[in-house]
Amino acid sequence: MIKKVFVSGCYDMLHSGHVAFFEEAATLGDLYVGIGSDATISELKGRKTINTEQERLYMVSSLKAVKHAFVNKGSGLLDFEDDILDLKPDIFFVNEDGHTPAKEALCKKLGIEYHVSKRIPHGNLPVRSTTALRKECNMPYRIDLAGGWLDQPYVSKYYSGPVLTISIEPDYDFNDRSGMSTSTRKKAIELWQTDIPVGDREKLAKTLFCYENPPGKTEISGSQDSLGIIMPGLNRLDYNGEYWPSKISSVFDNDIIDWLEKHIHLISLAPRSGKYNVLSETYIDTANAKALSEAADECWNAILTRNTEKFAASVRKSFEAQIRMFPKMVDEKVLENIEYYRSKASGWKLSGAGGGGYLILISDKPVENSLKIRIRRT
Repeated sequence: MIKKVFVSGCYDMLHSGHVAFFEEAATLGDLYVGIGSDATISELKGRKTINTEQERLYMVSSLKAVKHAFVNKGSGLLDFEDDILDLKPDIFFVNEDGHTPAKEALCKKLGIEYHVSKRIPHGNLPVRSTTALRKECNMPYRIDLAGGWLDQPYVSKYYSGPVLTISIEPDYDFNDRSGMSTSTRKKAIELWQTDIPVGDREKLAKTLFCYENPPGKTEISGSQDSLGIIMPGLNRLDYNGEYWPSKISSVFDNDIIDWLEKHIHLISLAPRSGKYNVLSETYIDTANAKALSEAADECWNAILTRNTEKFAASVRKSFEAQIRMFPKMVDEKVLENIEYYRSKASGWKLSGAGGGGYLILISDKPVENSLKIRIRRT
């Protein structure tokens, strides 16, 4: 009996990567494709699609690898849930950057085989993504490893300390509202279009910071966002009650960067809700700011000595200090995901303050279905 294979996605601006994905999935059985509606894509990605849902449905349905395609009935990250209850597929097939714990848990609940594929282009064709086709853009993203929030004066005024950032190559279409400085990155693209221009990196970061925070703006984006994007390698940004760090220390040593890339793993979570407000409940005081600062300092020393155990522990301590000050950073679903990966990693944190985006895991062993990053070097 031929198995039913289900895939789901946006599939805007259809390209060879989509076709290769469909062809691989179809080797396992008859392929059924659920397409995210225009409303769902707008909700999740914060932008409109280039092609409408009916255009996308027509193009996907025309491919010989596809048995049947339809527009998903629901909304949100699991917009296909009602559809697979009707379809009753044997296999749910996803790319590694489409994997989420929520999808895996749903398949386990429904008794559906969950298959995660590597993103591999067909033959000699280049790796393609919709983001790359929209505009060839090499603007990096940013991850803060420890100390996040100390770039805000209302935190560092209680206790000074560092924020540790790494600049990430745009190998994936990272989620909007994911805590990886996507809003700052959009401002950088407005300024410079496809990549960071040649010049003094700190001055460029200050230009981006000022552009994102014009006079009169009520909520100031922290400077770790602009610095984290612009400054390559590993950076320590020391804050002391001001918006701009008093000192910047950078590391470009290839052995350290290689070591970081090996130990950092990303798990995709649902993007943040637009109605979410992390500042609705805070407990900012000297004790909590000090704990955050000390954890970030420990993390810096652990990285420089390449001590995996201390690196993982300090990332975890930094995250715990963050959520003591900002408990709205996490919700029940985030805590469930952390609990699931507790036995698979030694350290963890969220990629940002929003309770979604990516769960960053620290482990010296591969983490199944996780994304790997490339840190921008000099």
